[in-house]
Amino acid sequence: QVQLVESGGGSVQAGGSLRLSCTVSGYTYRESCMGWFRQAPGKEREAVARIYTGGSNLYYADFVKGRFAISQDNAKNTVYLQMNSLKPEDTAKYYCAADRFCYGSQPLMGHFGYWGQGTQVTVSS
Repeated sequence: QVQLVESGGGSVQAGGSLRLSCTVSGYTYRESCMGWFRQAPGKEREAVARIYTGGSNLYYADFVKGRFAISQDNAKNTVYLQMNSLKPEDTAKYYCAADRFCYGSQPLMGHFGYWGQGTQVTVSS
């Protein structure tokens, strides 16, 4: 059974940084497409970043370019989202997602078959 567990969320002031982690277990393929999505109250879940094994298929949403960075440690089966220069509008629950392949130029929820439970990020002004 594939499980994704996020950690690293919390409360931070605007301008601060957080690093989210997502550890995958039970995944049998050597390749994987990993994504980070977020959902704010009353809003739809939106893609934040994506990475494929080896670092290809990188994607960043326009609203995080230059501030967030996605990376992975294959030895630890973990993907990270380094978030810098956080803004109050970044407040949301952040979800990790996985699938064997990446699809399209922009990640969509339907492209991922496995999801974590999410971790809350709150940015105060």
